[in-house]
Amino acid sequence: MQSVFDRSASARTSTGRQVRFRSTTVLCVRRNGKVALAADGQVTMGAQVVKSTARKARRLHNEEVLAGFAGSTADAISLFTRFEEKLQSFGGNLSRAAVELSKEWRLDKSLRHLEALLVVADAKLTLVLSGTGDVIEPDESVAAVGSGGPYAVAAATALLQHTSMGARAVAEEAMRIAANICIYTNSNITIEELG
Repeated sequence: MQSVFDRSASARTSTGRQVRFRSTTVLCVRRNGKVALAADGQVTMGAQVVKSTARKARRLHNEEVLAGFAGSTADAISLFTRFEEKLQSFGGNLSRAAVELSKEWRLDKSLRHLEALLVVADAKLTLVLSGTGDVIEPDESVAAVGSGGPYAVAAATALLQHTSMGARAVAEEAMRIAANICIYTNSNITIEELG
């Protein structure tokens, strides 16, 4: 069975074409009633770094929902806008908004071609969304997307199991570890927190 983290590195479009997301690392960590969503700031085009301070983690719906993206920036901004609309429509119900966005993303002719993955979280729930219709709630207290996702998840999982660090500290340290390994991830980290 393919894990959330394997899917973060690649996905299939509705035409069956495999897309590899190499542009970032977004990590969500939960601990002791707090949730931290961290994202690096690197934007690449081919083999070139074109920006190192992008903000890929955002607060949505009255600052009660955290969202981060991996993939095309323009596509992600479009998805953030639509996701915010879904949150408004469903009174901030994260799971309902996520399912509705994923349905629309998969079925709408223009949205089908968007190349991005989202991690969204509120005080109770973390979800990973893809254009293939996936809405995945991870089994553990950690979720990530992007090329550095598997490294960040491994580091965060180890830190959660072997330290008493809080969610924010775990997210920050795991992102630094991922940035040292993944060439598409840098250490200009943005962190948003709830709880």
